[in-house]
Amino acid sequence: MAMDDMNEVRDFDEDIKDRKALIEEAKQLDLSKNWSEIASAVMNLKKRWKRISYWESAYEDELADEFEKMIDAFYAKRNEGFQSIQKAKEELIERAQVLAKSENWNQATEEMNELMRQWKAVGSAGKETDDQLWESFNEARNAFFDRKRQNWEERKAKSVNAQQVKKELIKKAEALADSEEWQKTSDQLRKLMEEWKNAGFAGKEVDDQLWNEFNEARQKFYDRRSAAYAQIHERQQQIAEKKKELIEQAAAIVAQKEYNRENTEKMKQLNVLWKEAGSCGKEKEDALWKEFRSAADDYFSGLKQFNEQRHNDWIKRMQDVRNRKMELIQSQQRQLKWMKNELPTLLSQTAADEMAEDIKDKEEFIQELEADLAEINEKLGVGSKK
Repeated sequence: MAMDDMNEVRDFDEDIKDRKALIEEAKQLDLSKNWSEIASAVMNLKKRWKRISYWESAYEDELADEFEKMIDAFYAKRNEGFQSIQKAKEELIERAQVLAKSENWNQATEEMNELMRQWKAVGSAGKETDDQLWESFNEARNAFFDRKRQNWEERKAKSVNAQQVKKELIKKAEALADSEEWQKTSDQLRKLMEEWKNAGFAGKEVDDQLWNEFNEARQKFYDRRSAAYAQIHERQQQIAEKKKELIEQAAAIVAQKEYNRENTEKMKQLNVLWKEAGSCGKEKEDALWKEFRSAADDYFSGLKQFNEQRHNDWIKRMQDVRNRKMELIQSQQRQLKWMKNELPTLLSQTAADEMAEDIKDKEEFIQELEADLAEINEKLGVGSKK
């Protein structure tokens, strides 16, 4: 065999060895690595494969088929990875589009930043696909951040207005701080508080300071009101104790069951003292008044019954007197009639004169009795009866 032929065989063998080495190297590719690194390694293998001389042998074709299948498998795997990455990026786009409508600015911003981190970490789905997907993803992000910036500008404008509103509310609160119209001013301060809440946020730098000024004015009034109410409570407690004493005095009078002018005047005087004492607060006042009113009602109810009984006794006495008067009149009239009948029969002038004098006395006595009876009838409200 000629030397050239031997070199040719040796070169053929070396080329076959190199091709097998590239095939083995292709088998060792770690497809779990970043696709860019793997793609670079594959391109390097293909370049090195093409640099090897081709001897137009069937064995070379077999090796070439094996190498191409491995390369095709890589691209198939890469395409499969691209689809997975594309799906992952589409899911990130969908989430970004949802967040683009959110008004929970802080949380949504954190989530948007996390989506961007995931976008960068997920890898490539192919340049053309990446460009298309990025356009949709970035559009959603820009829509959110544009809305966030617009919201910030609106809030900034509102905060300036809120500052002015709150400064005016502070002035109003300070003007009320020294008021002694406790209920009216309390109602006014409650309204100012509602206006304060509705005024909105005045900005992080000044909102706390404005609140402290506003609350200081409110607290000044409430401290003064608390002190005044404490005095009122103490005064009401004193009044309550005084009224408890009046109740005890009224109960003692009722217990005597003596319905005379002295006790009646005492009960009336207790009522005057009750009114002069003042109020001890609605709740206590109502309860104490109920006790006092009950004692007073018991006394005056007893007084009414006592007076009615006394009146009935008087009527009975007057009726008895009336009946006796009527009987006496009737008796005197019978005697007068007899005397008048007897007068003509008297033989002695002296006897007749005496009888005439007796008749006159009798008639005058009857007139006195009738006058007394008329007075009694008038008092009793009945017609006169002779």
